[in-house]
Amino acid sequence: MTEPWVSADVIAEHLGVTKDSIYGWIANKAMPAHRVGRLWKFKITEVDAWVRGEGAADTPDDGAGR
Repeated sequence: MTEPWVSADVIAEHLGVTKDSIYGWIANKAMPAHRVGRLWKFKITEVDAWVRGEGAADTPDDGAGR
């Protein structure tokens, strides 16, 4: 069975952050996300690998929390 696509709400809850952080990471930190119309969709395994690769490391230009 293939992995389902999930919404920004699901990814934010999975990571324990706000949706604003998710959108900031997409824009500024190359978080793996795919645009489907007006919606962003994610594969949890891709996001987990990105986090483990320090993609979400806190840097001054991350856009999160602003």
